[in-house]
Amino acid sequence: MIRFRHKRNMLLSAVFRGRLLKCAAASGIFVCLLGVLSGCHGSEESVSFQVPESFDANRNYEITFWAKNDTNKRQTDIYKKAIEGFEEIYPNITVNLRLYTDYGKIYNDVITNISTGTTPDVCITYPDHIATYMTGENVVVPLDDLLTDSRYGLGGSEILFDSPKKEQIVPGFLEECYIGGHCYAVPYMRSTEACYINKTYVEKLGYSLPEMLTWDFIWEVAESAAKKSDDGIFYVNGQNVMIPFIYKSTDNMMIQMLHQLGADYSSPSGTIGIFNETTKDILYTIAEHAKTGAFSTFKISSYPANFLNAGQCIFAIDSTAGATWMGTDAPLLDISEDALVDFETVVMPIPQFDPENPSMISQGPSVCIFNKEDPQEVLASWLFTQYLLTNDVQISYAMTEGYVPVTVKAQESDEYREYLSRSGQDNDLYYDIKIEASRLLLTHIEDTFITPVFNGSASLRDAAGQMIENVTKSVRRKETINDKYMDSLFEDVSALYHLDSNGSMAEGKTDLGPLPWESKVLLGCLAASWFLIFLFYLRKHWKKV
Repeated sequence: MIRFRHKRNMLLSAVFRGRLLKCAAASGIFVCLLGVLSGCHGSEESVSFQVPESFDANRNYEITFWAKNDTNKRQTDIYKKAIEGFEEIYPNITVNLRLYTDYGKIYNDVITNISTGTTPDVCITYPDHIATYMTGENVVVPLDDLLTDSRYGLGGSEILFDSPKKEQIVPGFLEECYIGGHCYAVPYMRSTEACYINKTYVEKLGYSLPEMLTWDFIWEVAESAAKKSDDGIFYVNGQNVMIPFIYKSTDNMMIQMLHQLGADYSSPSGTIGIFNETTKDILYTIAEHAKTGAFSTFKISSYPANFLNAGQCIFAIDSTAGATWMGTDAPLLDISEDALVDFETVVMPIPQFDPENPSMISQGPSVCIFNKEDPQEVLASWLFTQYLLTNDVQISYAMTEGYVPVTVKAQESDEYREYLSRSGQDNDLYYDIKIEASRLLLTHIEDTFITPVFNGSASLRDAAGQMIENVTKSVRRKETINDKYMDSLFEDVSALYHLDSNGSMAEGKTDLGPLPWESKVLLGCLAASWFLIFLFYLRKHWKKV
């Protein structure tokens, strides 16, 4: 009896230890994953930054600056010149430049570096991305106090260069940098979208351009241009390729159409309203014209400028910052000269539903600062950030593309006004299409709008464009586009981007974008390690038994 009880106790003890090990393993995995993910997720709350009493000029600082350029050497040179100019004024601050060719890559690298505590000091990025960075605990520096500090704020008494004052930043541009009532960035450059038009072909088709483009006009001309002979040659250009209307950024297309119609997109608090009947109507219209070949997108067909310059597109909608690629005489071309077609290029605002009340998106990169343990290092980063807003940097960078400076101070300067006045003097610095694109935004600043920024707004933006892309692809595959299709599309896109059907981020989901591969590897290694530990103890236990 005693032996039986002893064996039973041993068995129970073994079972208990086994369960304990399983729990320990599971708990270990959970704790490790929680620790890793909390490095990315954390809290959306950021403590205010306490501005130091003074900047310690007797210390040396080294800050990193992540920026993006469009393979445009002039932009790279401007960054380098700005760094040199700043370091001459503050010789104790060294700025290390790291260039990217894509904002998405900056975003992914920042997300990865948040988990390792190695974020850059200063970063050019988008407010939608900043909202996601803020899900880390105290990652991004709130700039409210820095903006207005009498000593080190914009135009402050202790700044050693001609810094603009807060009120000299265009209010609408600065507004986009506020998230949850606090400022987390300053605007760097601003652009909007423009319609680059082959006027020669429009008139060849028997049309005249109106003072303001409408969607009805665009669709009508595009359908006319899509007609071809029995042998597949398009009447308007005599070629076997013609995509009359190509849109570069379909997320902007959907967002602007909804805004022009007064339809719901999202609220500032993050309530999502894009899945509505107006969105369906827009998608039905797009499907109708995609079916005839009158419409396509950048993701499906390729860069609109290439088709425009080859005489294979009539309406190419892209950012004003892409103006140097547009037109017969464009300084930046991605097609061979023998494929180039001579035509008159006109730059106009995007098409409208109500031409009397035009509406277009305001967009462009902003600059944020990442928090560090040393407040002096943060202050050094803020000083450099301010330097990016000086006239020299703002005007020089604006001249590279169809951007406009973000300060009234730069916009109203004699240097910038002279630059605009020399439109068409050459096909390089004073390329007329580029300058006209800039003028377009300057003329319509009051007609621009911004989208709400919150944790999840980047995913919502992607979802807006994805619906247009999906409908256009489905038409090409000869799928039936009806209410059943639309309901399924809404469900699929909502699930893909973690957007809940009640109009919010799905419960328990945090929008961090795609998980970087380094994080995936780390999570996999952690899970594998704990599983091996469990097997080791299990094997050791059975040996004893």
